[in-house]
Amino acid sequence: MKRRNFIKNAALSSAGLAVGSSLVGCVDNPSEEKKEATLISQSSKTPIAICTWGFVDANAKAGEELSKGTKALDAAISGVEVEEENIKNTTVGKGGAPDREGNVTLDACVMDSNGDCGSVLCVENITNVAELAKRVMTETPHVIIAAKGAEEFAYRQGFKKDNLLTENSKKAWEKWLESPEYKPLINIENHDTIGMLCMDNDGDIAGACTTSGLSYKMKGRVGDSPIIGSGLFIDNTIGGAVATGMGEEVLKTVGSFLIVELMRNGMSPQKACEEAVNRITSKNNRYKDFQIAYIAINKAGETGSYCIHKGFTYMKYQDGKNEQIHSDFFNKA
Repeated sequence: MKRRNFIKNAALSSAGLAVGSSLVGCVDNPSEEKKEATLISQSSKTPIAICTWGFVDANAKAGEELSKGTKALDAAISGVEVEEENIKNTTVGKGGAPDREGNVTLDACVMDSNGDCGSVLCVENITNVAELAKRVMTETPHVIIAAKGAEEFAYRQGFKKDNLLTENSKKAWEKWLESPEYKPLINIENHDTIGMLCMDNDGDIAGACTTSGLSYKMKGRVGDSPIIGSGLFIDNTIGGAVATGMGEEVLKTVGSFLIVELMRNGMSPQKACEEAVNRITSKNNRYKDFQIAYIAINKAGETGSYCIHKGFTYMKYQDGKNEQIHSDFFNKA
């Protein structure tokens, strides 16, 4: 067995946990079934790539791959690899900020249009962890492999060992050690995951999410990014979503899964992202201290985004145009 289908048989039973009884109504209500069927019949045939934050080159790379006929998952991985290899990006891949011990550990996950997925956690010495997550999906019977096990698996798959701690990141960490304080700053690059969603020429949707996690995190800390359903979720009949920001808060509401289920029940990507943010802000009165942002796409090719605080942007590539879009936000006080 080389793959595990993560959701096909469980989607109906588990969805009720996220959206209450609404999914049951969808099963029994012909109008709701018609709503879902409409999304499927209107599937966009124009390739689209969207990603979190202003990662212009990464999104352009994914869009160009899609335009050449590359499948959605491979295009997404090609796109995020641009940032994994960008040593100036302190939140993704090589050059990412280390944990409190001075070790750079990376997390990533992927999910394809068949509902298959793979994930790696706390990986050291491997730069392209999104591709490694895909290998977990395609070359093992598992969904998640962590730490040394994931690193050893990477070497068996032909990945090269690489020192992820750059000189600049090391100096910044040493400076932090002079007066260590764990305080993520809103819209500052200490939690800016790249999450990417792609729709290919066949109308299939897939995604990838990759990060070095919070700067100077506790050793072994894992956020939402490599957790299917939190950092990333795809249902090819409906759409997909990815998250960025304070991972602990995304995990509490299984945010990306929630957005897809809301779209299943008729919400647009925009409204679904708004509701996912509202779930967080309504339950946590500390929301002014952290940022959460979501982006989403549905089968019709509609996209949306929403965040807690002003300042989040996302990229969108379509019809040869790669544009940066400012997201609407919750906290307008």
